[in-house]
Formats: sequence, structure tokens, C-alpha cells
Amino acid sequence: MSFLFAVFLLLAMSLCALLNLVTLPGNWAMAVLVVLWAMLVPGNTLTAGFFVLFFGLALLGEGMEFLMQIWGSQKYGSSPASTFAGIVGAILGALAGSPFLFGLGAVLGSLFGAWAGCYLTERFLRHQDSKAAFRAAQGAFVGKFFGMIVKFGIGVSLIALTASYIWPDAVPLRTVTL
Repeated sequence: MSFLFAVFLLLAMSLCALLNLVTLPGNWAMAVLVVLWAMLVPGNTLTAGFFVLFFGLALLGEGMEFLMQIWGSQKYGSSPASTFAGIVGAILGALAGSPFLFGLGAVLGSLFGAWAGCYLTERFLRHQDSKAAFRAAQGAFVGKFFGMIVKFGIGVSLIALTASYIWPDAVPLRTVTL
């Protein structure tokens, strides 16, 4: 029975990891599942060290997603105001795009929102020419994309970490003698 529960938890965590790709807090949804597991499954093997590592990685994922967008924007010449506008645009774009393509529109909305927020701020508030604004917006787009990928990768590592702690001991196979 513990095998079945472990499979269900890991499948649910896998679905949560996919939420990272649509800019939803998938790693935090996994954290809720793991805390519920610790509270509801008697004799679980989750230790304080596990939780420190788990929550540390989840925080790292959030930080990396945020910092990658800042890095991309800054590397391609964005101002701090445009970088901030790109972050806000990514959030608004994800919300606006989420009803489309069965939720996958949130990915495109987030990426386009980061680009649009940065571009519009560079172009119309900072009065940059179109080429400079476009380049800065490309950085926001690229940074947001890589941030989403890194956060998803960390989500997958959270699944592997959890599996290594909750997977039931292997049952030895009986040998058949002929």
C-alpha cells in the first residue's frame, strides 16, 4: 500500500512541476503535498534535513526565475524601470494568457508580457529608439524563458529528492526453482 501512496504522491508532484512551465507556483504546490505527506503518512522517513533542502531548493527556484529575467534584461541593455516593467508584464501576461490553449497560453503570455512590458517602457517612457527598445525587450524574453526552464529543472530535482526519501524498501523477488 505504501508503494501505491508513493506513486500517487510522485505523480501529483510531477503535475505540479508542470505548473512551473505555465508560470504558476508549482514548486510551492509540491511543498504543500510533501508537508501533507509528512503529516498524514505514519512512519514517514522525511527528516528535518530533507525539509531544509527541499525548501531551500524551492526558494532557489523562485530566486533563479526572478534573477534570470533581471539578468537577461540588463544584459541586453534594459533600464531598471524597464526590467521591473518586464517582470510586471510577465505576471500580467501569464494571467491574461492562462485561459487559452488549455492553460499553455500562460507560457506565451508570460514571455510576451515580459517582452511587451520592457519594450513599452524603453520606447515610450525612456524615449529609446525602436531598435534599442527591441533589444532590451529581447533580453527580458530570453531571461524569462531561461528562468522558467531553471525553475522547472529545480522542480524535477525536488521530485527526485522526495522519491529518494519516500520510496518504500524494495521487496525481494522470489526465485522460482524448476
